[in-house]
Amino acid sequence: MSAAQVLVVGAGPTGLTLACDLARRGVAVRIIDQAPGPSPGSRAKGITPRTVEVFDDLGVAGEATRASTPVVMRHHGRDGTFVDQRPDSYWRSSPAEPYPQLLLPQWRTEAILRSLLSRLGVTVEYGTRLAAFEQDGHQVVAAVQHPEGGRTITAGYLVGCDGGHSTVRRELGVAFEGTTHPAQALLIGDLEVTGPRADRLHFWADPERGFLQLCPFTGSPVWQVAAMTPGWQARPPAPSREVFQHAAREITGSSGIEFGAARWTSTYRVNVRMADRLRRGRVFLAGDAAHVHPPAGGLGMNTGIQDAYNLGWKLALVLGGLATDALLDTYQAERLPIAAWTLGTSSERLRDMVAEIGKGGGADLGVVNTDDTRQLGLGYRWSPLSHPGTGHRGRLRPGDRAPDAPCRDAGGASVRLFDLYRGPHFTLLGFGHASRPAIEAVSAAWDGPLRTCLIAPGAPLADHDGHAADAYGITGDALVLVRPDGYLALTAEHHQAAAVVDYLRSL
Repeated sequence: MSAAQVLVVGAGPTGLTLACDLARRGVAVRIIDQAPGPSPGSRAKGITPRTVEVFDDLGVAGEATRASTPVVMRHHGRDGTFVDQRPDSYWRSSPAEPYPQLLLPQWRTEAILRSLLSRLGVTVEYGTRLAAFEQDGHQVVAAVQHPEGGRTITAGYLVGCDGGHSTVRRELGVAFEGTTHPAQALLIGDLEVTGPRADRLHFWADPERGFLQLCPFTGSPVWQVAAMTPGWQARPPAPSREVFQHAAREITGSSGIEFGAARWTSTYRVNVRMADRLRRGRVFLAGDAAHVHPPAGGLGMNTGIQDAYNLGWKLALVLGGLATDALLDTYQAERLPIAAWTLGTSSERLRDMVAEIGKGGGADLGVVNTDDTRQLGLGYRWSPLSHPGTGHRGRLRPGDRAPDAPCRDAGGASVRLFDLYRGPHFTLLGFGHASRPAIEAVSAAWDGPLRTCLIAPGAPLADHDGHAADAYGITGDALVLVRPDGYLALTAEHHQAAAVVDYLRSL
């Protein structure tokens, strides 16, 4: 029998993110997956700006950005005309929101996270299937099957990140309510493509002939091909190179696109389902094991990654003795409403996309790129972890995402707020010199993971252009406490150190 503090089941993006977050916090984590090795498919390819911020905190945003395909959408008509839609037509960076959406094949996203996990001393245990588990008030005992035979793993907590057909969810007896639409079928495959420009994401949309998307990937000869025709909806064919080739010629009206052998294929049917709870005792659900969505807007994988990001710091504080088990209840309180919102939003974006396809050559598939699908406006104002306030009122409220802002250190070098937030700690910002005593008092009173920073002229950090004060809506001197996952815990008057200490101790 082997042991771990947390056992993660499933090594997709959700499970890998959680394992990375736990490992960097010093938690003994094991991660298993029944597959013999990493998945080769491109699958989910859109990384939302909020998820890029998660990657920034984990230290891999730069690597992901360098590997991303330029997000320029080319909308084709059957007459050979086209229109390019650049990202700045629906998104512009700002000091508070620095990251764009990225395009990465899922296999590359997973490779980046696996590499980080390896650097943290943890290896995915492939070929290891969860057979069953039992839990009591102290631990979870999981029976797993491996080519070398069965064995058990004992853990303090178990997290099911094992997809829409989750064994963990089934063993927990958690309902997975919603609908499946078998008539809405989309064929997806990874193929080599010749013909179109490799620096564009290509779309053809025709209400009578169907929909075709060709997405290249930087540094790879393989593109993701997605196709849908009206004739497939009753009984779609098995995806293959020949099927994609025929569909491309029918939809585009051209023979100028050629496909190589299909390296990976899948038939996607629209599912809209959600678990009715995310926790039962010492076992949690995250990612597709907890919710599955329509593909429009690319929210599914991103929501799963953010599930993991929400849960990781809470498990670490509880396992480290700095918080009570009640903190873990806030995972469900915060993420279940987000899952419900995501189901609704992705369904709306799917309807928008279908409506655009109905316009034929005038289709604008940028309709799925909205403020909602960037996920920057999501937060937890309703959460028990969002302190109601102590008198200070900035533009933001507890539970809101903590924005970025460029500042300067004492030597004049540029320092972003995200640089301060990066790592497994709370961050206390003190705006104005009058906040210094409160910052010192909180540092002395709280022995948990905490970074403090005074933002004022001549201080360790100067808000030289006022971007930080503007992003947070701060006028005068104030305290802002930021959670480890980049959301505001509370705002307070500059002298209210006790409010900050009380909050941290209340965990």
